[in-house]
Amino acid sequence: MTNTLPKPASSVVHPLEPFIQRLLSAEALLPDSDTNVMEVVGILKSYGVVLDAYSRNLIYIADHQFLVLFPFFKYFNGEVSLAKLLHHWWHDRINFEYAEYCMKAMLWHGGGRLDEYLDSSDFLDRCRAAAAAKTKKNPLVRGLNGFFPEFLPEQIRQLAYYSALGQFWRIMSDLFIDLSDGYDQGQITTIPEVVAHIKAGLVAAASHPITYTVTIDGAAYDLLPASAGLTFLMDVAVPYVEAVFFRGTPFLGTVSYNAQAGQIPFEQGRFEYGALYADPLPVGGAGIPPTLLMQDMRHFLPDYLTDFYLAHGRGLDDVRVKICQSFQKSMFCVTSAALQGLLPYAADTQTPTEQAANHEFLASWMDRLSTSRLQIVQLG
Repeated sequence: MTNTLPKPASSVVHPLEPFIQRLLSAEALLPDSDTNVMEVVGILKSYGVVLDAYSRNLIYIADHQFLVLFPFFKYFNGEVSLAKLLHHWWHDRINFEYAEYCMKAMLWHGGGRLDEYLDSSDFLDRCRAAAAAKTKKNPLVRGLNGFFPEFLPEQIRQLAYYSALGQFWRIMSDLFIDLSDGYDQGQITTIPEVVAHIKAGLVAAASHPITYTVTIDGAAYDLLPASAGLTFLMDVAVPYVEAVFFRGTPFLGTVSYNAQAGQIPFEQGRFEYGALYADPLPVGGAGIPPTLLMQDMRHFLPDYLTDFYLAHGRGLDDVRVKICQSFQKSMFCVTSAALQGLLPYAADTQTPTEQAANHEFLASWMDRLSTSRLQIVQLG
């Protein structure tokens, strides 16, 4: 019997090694083609417009609906009228519910220094001061807080995520609109250039401070103070990618929440319901939260992307599914930019130990992407 010694770990080729090499070579997880560039830029143009609306509403809620326990008009941005109310009831509007879905996914999954700060004694002290000021004329809520002392702080934690996500999307909206302008002007022509543009934007905004101050009766209360040192990239962008791109939440109606059925992983870290994993067909169905995003984006598609959808398959009859497929391609580009920006060392380093560290970093992410739709987007 022949004894075969196992190969050393360094000689084992990762199953997704070609994608690791693409990222190390300043390429992308999505293949480069004229069609892919057109789809990605076009859908990110639409997404940028939608994110502008989402961002404004999230920040409005955080700033002006502070501890309003029944915020009936929170989606109106302070402009309530009969005509707007009728449009709202008729669903002729932006679906801000999807923005809240993403916010709640971040709140639930947590992670990063923002999550840590929201559990700190400093934040709790600030919560109590702001809550006391807000409820001093509301004995009912003050009494409720006396019986359930964690209730109002948890509401304020959620409002902090409203504000942080709104600030994050404000930057991403501008980044995607600038990308579209570059494409229209002939400056962006390849997928690697798309990724380079997004990466440059992420790096430029990396240290942008994330703060949150609410004004109550003329007094300002810093809930996310500058002294907390929270920043755009590591404290909001990375947890956002983790919560929305990777983990997400199981779509109601597609899986059983019954623990005995075992259809949902026991550990949150094993969730694979994010944008990089979602099947476009159920996403295109009613009741699935991302369908709201696809519905919003369809209103702002550039003409060239609408023409592309019209010329393929069932035209606009299945446009939400087509939008989801294009959006998924774009998110693999954003993921490429994020991973390249987070590399421990320069991608072109010639130092063996640094090369190994970069490879190990990307291999760990490729392990997670092995069950995503990464292979599917290579086909078209």
